[in-house]
Amino acid sequence: KEWLDYIEIFPGDKKKHFNNLKRSSGIDFEEMLFFDDARDGKFGNCEPVSAMGVLSVHCPNGIYEESIWVNAMSQYKEWYAHKTPGTIVEWDGSVTTMKPTDPNERFRGNVQFINREKRFGFIQYGGRGTKDMFFHFNDLPYGDDINEGDELSFTVVTARNGKDAAANIEISKSDTDASDLVNMHVFSMNLPFVALLSNGYKTLETRNGTMFVPYKAGTKMLLHAGQRIYPDGDRHIDVMKSGGLDDDEIKALKSLPPGFGKGMAVAIVELGETFETTLEERCDPDFQRKVAAFGADAGMRATVIRRVEYLKRPVKVSGRGGVFKANIDKSVIPDGWLDDDADSDGGSSDKKTGKVYYSATF
Repeated sequence: KEWLDYIEIFPGDKKKHFNNLKRSSGIDFEEMLFFDDARDGKFGNCEPVSAMGVLSVHCPNGIYEESIWVNAMSQYKEWYAHKTPGTIVEWDGSVTTMKPTDPNERFRGNVQFINREKRFGFIQYGGRGTKDMFFHFNDLPYGDDINEGDELSFTVVTARNGKDAAANIEISKSDTDASDLVNMHVFSMNLPFVALLSNGYKTLETRNGTMFVPYKAGTKMLLHAGQRIYPDGDRHIDVMKSGGLDDDEIKALKSLPPGFGKGMAVAIVELGETFETTLEERCDPDFQRKVAAFGADAGMRATVIRRVEYLKRPVKVSGRGGVFKANIDKSVIPDGWLDDDADSDGGSSDKKTGKVYYSATF
């Protein structure tokens, strides 16, 4: 502490942190130098802080050697001559400058969460790494109601607390009448597993988290194809070959139909029971083929996929982690799926343990 004139520990939003620093210390942003291990994306700090006019240094492993500090000071000396906002000293010592934000640029996204009592919510937009955007009901069009899943367009402003917020909000008007829409739960999976599930090979989905625990058997959800290829080192191919499938059969099961692809809702599924498993159970060859993964790679909680069917046409949906909601045109849902009566999953129970075993068939 004898080296420092001002110290503040702030567990929260870095933009608010730096506004506090400026207000309390009287030091302008261009007089500050910021080191952080998170550059951008949902949990990034360098990018939003640099946009405030603070030269930011991305150091993924911390300031672990003198050269990082020395290079940052050298770059700061050069940068101070022009003080361009949005400048980041990268981990390799190079310098990049972000494109200035256009205050008139409009973004599009979907309402992810609403707190009606406190009159605020969050909009999911951009890629998976983009932070959800805060909005207050005061910034909604007068007299308009809003629901989770609604599509909005908006600009981004800096609120009084120093955080970004949506402004100039417009509720997108669809050519489809509201009565023709259905609000459904959605979950996302990456290739090839989204195709393996959609094509009926994968009849169990396993997770270590509790994503499906709140949803009772019979719940119907849309299946969204994520933007990435899941990096399992093609171990799923070894599992599939263990069941006697050849290369051509595996290729077909790993493929989505023409026109169906990443960033789209591609199928509708009906969930069965969710139950916990042991590593020994997960290493059973039949279980592994139903998951399309070796036991050591599978999650501890397994959810039965009672049935699955491709949508009549794919629907572009902004994906995100966990279970989220989206408004979908009813006309894309396969016939019979929106009926109230639930089908039996044909599952079997072990009365001693209360577990439901993987008996879904296609």
